[in-house]
Amino acid sequence: MTAAAQFAIRPATAADIPALEALIEQSVRQLQARDYSPTQIAASIGSVFGIDRQLLDDQTYFVASPIDDPGTLVACGGWSYRRTLYGSDQHIERDSAQLNPATDFAKIRAIFVHPAWARRGLGSLVLTHCEAAAAAAGFTHFEMAPPSPGCRFIRSRAMPNESVSAYRCLTEKLLKSS
Repeated sequence: MTAAAQFAIRPATAADIPALEALIEQSVRQLQARDYSPTQIAASIGSVFGIDRQLLDDQTYFVASPIDDPGTLVACGGWSYRRTLYGSDQHIERDSAQLNPATDFAKIRAIFVHPAWARRGLGSLVLTHCEAAAAAAGFTHFEMAPPSPGCRFIRSRAMPNESVSAYRCLTEKLLKSS
């Protein structure tokens, strides 16, 4: 059974923030431990890795939960039509100016999976949902500035959306171009 058949995705709300903060921290501490030192992880939680309430307001941040347990959040992530590429509300470098779908890249924001639910296709499910939502808003190009695990993730999966003409990971080189 595919992840899409087992999990539901919906826009995140302000009521989800406590659960999202816990999910993000657990995901970063456990799933990114091989890429970052404990000091780096501690410094990034809440600023680089955290909630951007602008995405909640824009309804472009999503949560995934098991169909049979909608109160359990197992993954989250989003996209943005604004210039800010990464970071939470506490991150200093923010620009809420809107992007032009005809000339700009939609921003795919960090995707987090709860460690107990890792390796079940949830990252791909959330990313595919974000790509479809951004494409519905007119974007054909996507970019990320993910940590190293995110770049490996993007590189490892085939982009399912044929309308995507370019996908780049800003911490590395252009990953896909057609």
